[in-house]
Amino acid sequence: MTQANTLLLRGARLLDPSQGLDQLGDLWIAEGKIHKITGPGAAPASDASLVIEAKGFWVLPSFIDAHVHLREPGQEHKETIESGTRAAAAGGYTAVACMANTKPVNDCAEVTQRILEIASKNGSCRVFPVGAITQGLKGERLADIEAMFHAGARGISDDGMTLMNSALLRQAMEIARTLNIPVISHAEDIHLAHGGVMNEGPRSRALGLPGNPAAAEEITIARDIALCRLTRCPTHIAHLSTETGLEHVKRAKEAGLPVSAEVAPHHLLLTENDIDGTDTNFKMAPPLRSTLDQRAVLKALSEGWIDMIATDHAPHTPKDKAGGFLGAANGILGVQSAASLTYSLVKDGSLPLGRWIEALTTAPARLLGIPFGTLKPNASADLVVFDPNQVWTLTAETLLSKSTNSPFLGRPLAGRVLYTLLGGKIVFSASGNSGYDGTQ
Repeated sequence: MTQANTLLLRGARLLDPSQGLDQLGDLWIAEGKIHKITGPGAAPASDASLVIEAKGFWVLPSFIDAHVHLREPGQEHKETIESGTRAAAAGGYTAVACMANTKPVNDCAEVTQRILEIASKNGSCRVFPVGAITQGLKGERLADIEAMFHAGARGISDDGMTLMNSALLRQAMEIARTLNIPVISHAEDIHLAHGGVMNEGPRSRALGLPGNPAAAEEITIARDIALCRLTRCPTHIAHLSTETGLEHVKRAKEAGLPVSAEVAPHHLLLTENDIDGTDTNFKMAPPLRSTLDQRAVLKALSEGWIDMIATDHAPHTPKDKAGGFLGAANGILGVQSAASLTYSLVKDGSLPLGRWIEALTTAPARLLGIPFGTLKPNASADLVVFDPNQVWTLTAETLLSKSTNSPFLGRPLAGRVLYTLLGGKIVFSASGNSGYDGTQ
C-alpha cells in the first residue's frame, strides 16, 4: 500500500454486522476501497495521506435508505436530487432509493435515465430509482417495467397510490419476479382510507378529525402477501405501521415467502397521541398509530421480523403544509435525522445495537440488490464516523433539505454523524470540511 490515495481512520470502535465485527482498531482505505482493518497503532499513521482521529467514535458501514422522495424532476421547489442527497449524506447515507412520484412520473426508461444522469452530476450519494408499476401511477395500465429495469430501476412501486387492481398487480409481480426485483407495496386500501387524516380511534374522535383505520393497511398487506404466494415475487411492505399488518408479515416469513418490511422512524418514536390537530408536520400516510401499534413495530424491528428502517423522506413547502390537518399534504423529512432518532432506541435498550446497524445497512442493500452496507475488505469505502455521545438539536437552520417539514425540530437528538465517506471520499463533515477527493 502506497501513501498516495490512502486514508486512515484511527482508533475507532469498528462495527459491522455483515461480518460479526465489533473491535477497536484502525481502518485503512486505499483507492476508494476498504483495504484492511488492523489493531490500534499496528501501522504508522505516516503511511496514510490523510488521517481521521476516531478514538471514542464508531466507524460503521454507511446507511442505505430504501424509501425516499427526491421530487426531481418536476417538483424542485420542494427538493432536488442535489439538496436531498446532500441532506442524506449529512445523515450518514450514501445510497437512497427514490420513489416514482415525480413529474413526469418515473414510468419509463427515459425518466429513469434522467434521474440517474442528474444524480451522477449533482448527487452527494448513490441514487437508485424505483420505477412506477402503472403508467402515471393511475392504476390502469402497466408501466414499461423491463425497460426501466434495464435503465437502472431497482424495484417498482406506485408508492402513495395503492394499486387496487389485483389482477394488474399480479401481472406486475410476474414481470418483477423474472427480473428479480421487488414490488414495494404502499399498503393502504384507498376506499377505506379515503378522507382520513389521522389514525381512526378515540383520539381522532376527540379531535374531531376523520380517521384512517388500521384495517386499510392490514387488508392490503394480506392481499399483497396472497399475491406474493401466488407469484413468488419479492414483495416489500413499505412503512409498516400496524400490529395486525405485522402479524401478516410474520406468518408470510414463517411460510418462507419472499416478503420483507420496513418501518419509518416516526412510526417507531411517535403515536397518534402526539397529534394536537394543528401541527401538520405530524400528518403523514400511513398516519401515526396507537401506542400498541408503536410498541409492536418496535419489538418486531428489534427481533428482525421487520427487516429495515426506511425514512419515507417526503419534503413539502410551507404552503403544502398549510390549511390545517384536513388540507395539508402528507409526509415529513427523514434522511438527516433518522440515524440519531433511531439511535435513541439503542440507548434506551429498546433496540439491539447490531440490529440497528443491520436495519440501516445490510438489510436495505439486500432488498435493492446492491453490494454496499459492509466494511469487508475490497468493498467500496462507504462508511460513517459516528459519535454516540454527542447530543445535538435539529433546527430549521441545520436542515440541508430545501424543506423544513419535520415534527422533530427543536428535539435534542442522541448521537451524531461526524463524517460520511462515499468510495473513500468525504461527502459530509460535521465540521464543514467535506470534498476530499482521495489526494493530498
